Amino acid sequence: MIGLISATAAGAAARDRLAAAWPDRTRVYEGPVGDAVRTAFAQCEQLVCFLATGAVVRLVAPLLSGKTEDPGVVCVDEGGRFAVSLLGGHAGGANELAREVGDLLGVEPVVTTATDAVDLAGLDTLGLPVEGDVAGVSRALLDGEAVALRAEVAWPLPPLPVTHQGSYTIRVTDRLVEAAEREVVLRPPTLVVGVGASKGAPVEEVLGLVEDALREAGLSVASVAELATVDAKAEEPGIVEAARRIGVPLVTYSAEELAGVDVPNPSDAPLAAVGTRSVAEAAALVGGGELLVPKRKSAASPAMATCAVVRRPGRGRLAVVGLGPGARDLLTPRAKAELRRASVLVGLDQYVDQIRDLVRPGTRILESGLGAEEERARTAVEEARKGQAVALIGSGDAGVYAMASPALAEASDDIDVVGVPGVTAALAAGAILGAPLGHDHVSISLSDLHTPWEVIERRVRAAAEADLVVTFYNPRSRGRDWQLPKALGILVEHRTPATPVGVVRNASRPDESSRLTTLGALDPATVDMMTVVTVGNTATRDIAGRMVTPRGYRWQSAQEGSE
Repeated sequence: MIGLISATAAGAAARDRLAAAWPDRTRVYEGPVGDAVRTAFAQCEQLVCFLATGAVVRLVAPLLSGKTEDPGVVCVDEGGRFAVSLLGGHAGGANELAREVGDLLGVEPVVTTATDAVDLAGLDTLGLPVEGDVAGVSRALLDGEAVALRAEVAWPLPPLPVTHQGSYTIRVTDRLVEAAEREVVLRPPTLVVGVGASKGAPVEEVLGLVEDALREAGLSVASVAELATVDAKAEEPGIVEAARRIGVPLVTYSAEELAGVDVPNPSDAPLAAVGTRSVAEAAALVGGGELLVPKRKSAASPAMATCAVVRRPGRGRLAVVGLGPGARDLLTPRAKAELRRASVLVGLDQYVDQIRDLVRPGTRILESGLGAEEERARTAVEEARKGQAVALIGSGDAGVYAMASPALAEASDDIDVVGVPGVTAALAAGAILGAPLGHDHVSISLSDLHTPWEVIERRVRAAAEADLVVTFYNPRSRGRDWQLPKALGILVEHRTPATPVGVVRNASRPDESSRLTTLGALDPATVDMMTVVTVGNTATRDIAGRMVTPRGYRWQSAQEGSE
């Protein structure tokens, strides 16, 4: 919860804007400011104070406990110009909160955390448990000293300026090791603990068994990703509570799923009770991986719990990112976050140029020219399979005539894939023209480089007969100058020459241009590959110079009947 505190009318107005935008995330604290800050500090994970930074410093100073315990605090000045990350920039999330507040209120976020200031990924912001000399290694990274990356298990990390050797070390491991001097240990969630238990097994027995198994195998409990068991034990109190105390989810599988897993130590004992010869080993091995701890029983007599430990291989991550039509303010926050997270960026050279300033220093950029779509898709998947965090970029929405399709055709289930939607060219052009997509519509690419013209023509004819608004992508190029006239000829068989047509070139970019014409007046020679052509249906109208397709037809019929 985010506590909101203000002292003046201007502050209250800005406070109320945040409260209205984030009703489920915020709580307004009224009354004397000192009391409000103290109460919110104790009750909330974050605070936004519409107060002077000096005042907030004096109020929170007596309340501070420690870097990992204190809430994040952001201050917004009386003039509504800045959102200052004052306390808990990383651990408390104040840096990101300052950026969110800045976006919402139109103020400048002020972040002074050293790593953020130079756009370096903070070691305590990677979403992994971290131990050791975080301050010293971070300072070495900032000062350009040699910092070695020692990855004992593969895990997709954001770009870090690391080397093969150095006097400082970042160690990525799930082993139970102490951080050495000048070393940071990152613990990725690579371990799955399969658990079986008799009815009524005490949590102390289950938890003790798991902890003993990990410790004796030299594995860290901080790298446990989940506890896994059979569906029949989904509500077994000892297992549920053990997962809660470790702080990981409890994942369950059906007996049929577990029975199909090949395990080294099957047993008839659980067969009658839950329908499978293995619970602990099978539940740990369902997703594949290396069995580090075979099934073992608890020390109690009789033993009421079993467990097994598997290390799942680190999975690479492929984010397929839509950049939108080109304008920076139409690039979504999620897309920006994925660009900053990626250690490898793959994309068309001209698209890379659009967002080069957004990627972190050290990001490896693999760019290529037009016509290399399949090669880029293969490259992105190959890099993800190496355990990298990869962003594959495309214009508009990456799933619309862009890179998502070829990438997913190459990818298998050995990598994680995330789709990041973007504003499409059709949507950007539609917003410029008015509301041409107000009713059913379809997008059709007129490029026959990958699709036979016979198929394209059949789709255009179907859209014409169905009275759909049509947006044409890739309408005309130097080598393809007859397809657009042919498509328009098909449409005119079903629509009058007066049907509105919107033509938008470079939507949202500095050299954007648009015009509203008609199906009969459109000159195909004025259209190129940077243009989107939107042809209305029989209900589309030119209203005050805007292209409008009504959502329904009753109001239009009534209007026409009164004329």
